[in-house]
Amino acid sequence: MIQPMEGVRVLEVAQFTFVPAAGAVLADWGADVIKVEHAETGDAQRGLSRVMDMPVGSGSFAPLMEHPNRGKRSIGLALERPEALDVLHELIRTSDVFLTNFLPRARRRLGIELDDVRKVNADIIYVRGSGFGSKGPDNEKGGYDSTAFWARGGSALGTTPTEFDGLCKMPAGAYGDSLGGMTIAGGIAAALLARERTGETSVVDVSLLGVGAWANALSIGFALLTGGPPERAPSRSSAPTNPLVGNYRTADNRWIVLAMLQASRYWPEFCRRVDREDLITDNRFATADALMGNAGEAADVVQNVIAGRTLAEWTSAFRGMEGQWGVAQDPWEVGQDPALRANGMIAEVLDTDGTRRELVANPVQFDETPASLSRAPQFAEHTDEILRELGKSDDELIGLKITGAVT
Repeated sequence: MIQPMEGVRVLEVAQFTFVPAAGAVLADWGADVIKVEHAETGDAQRGLSRVMDMPVGSGSFAPLMEHPNRGKRSIGLALERPEALDVLHELIRTSDVFLTNFLPRARRRLGIELDDVRKVNADIIYVRGSGFGSKGPDNEKGGYDSTAFWARGGSALGTTPTEFDGLCKMPAGAYGDSLGGMTIAGGIAAALLARERTGETSVVDVSLLGVGAWANALSIGFALLTGGPPERAPSRSSAPTNPLVGNYRTADNRWIVLAMLQASRYWPEFCRRVDREDLITDNRFATADALMGNAGEAADVVQNVIAGRTLAEWTSAFRGMEGQWGVAQDPWEVGQDPALRANGMIAEVLDTDGTRRELVANPVQFDETPASLSRAPQFAEHTDEILRELGKSDDELIGLKITGAVT
């Protein structure tokens, strides 16, 4: 299997999920990703175990750390110490990509701004992940995916029905972070290709707000076209002119999503599948115009029919149907989805104890071959290994540890 990033070294000075998720994708693709963690506290995400009751400490396996950090090597560096900064500079000299999500004031304080890094390695690709972009009134402001991607990017309001007394929250932790990390990885791949072809290096910027706006590009585009926000209508189970586009509840309180955009084409087979062939010749639905004109009535009929059987019964009845449909699955069901399993998108990984675990693989696959994953590093696990690769002797190693520059 081709590993397109083999031979590429990525130096990651980042924490939490948004930017580290990009490093994880690059590691999946074969890059050597060195994760720099603070010599005492490590990635702040490791400390979230106390807040979120999710184990992320030594000897454990938790998606909270494994998802955005699998396949990397970890070195503990106290970048506020000159000796540690010297080590960082040696790593910068041997790296192709510098990846960070530190805020500008932290980058300035630690000496890892663009000019600082380019003085050490003029050819390095410098990558910033941020909440709101490198320019504008909020360029110094931090943000999480719940605020920058989900709320400010339009998804929170866009998913909330007008009749709901509240605001819809993200469907999963690190939802926007994971999408943003994948976006950053793609930007890095393009920058590496451009450097190879032209010899010129790049600065890559990706913001959570930008990713959120991209995810909502159609609704934003319509708003810009009409000169104002679209009218928010009450939620409905189906499309106004197509009963085969919508969400329908089953007898066991599950949901089936229909997305048959050409209603008249799929209507006859659908009626046969639900044992209602009489609806094919029903004057209200017998032609394309009639079906569109009476879509509300047709949707009520479809809901009544779907409500008469369980999800398992409909899954069996719809198997092999030409029209497009899907089950609204919970996380466990997604993890067991036969299509994901068949394509290797649920990947095996060995934890620190040698126990077989599973993670979601990144969605890009090369040569029809599933990604081969390895676990996330323990805190500062590879410090000695990386320093020895830089040519440090045992005495130098000990000296760096005594000063507190490394862990």
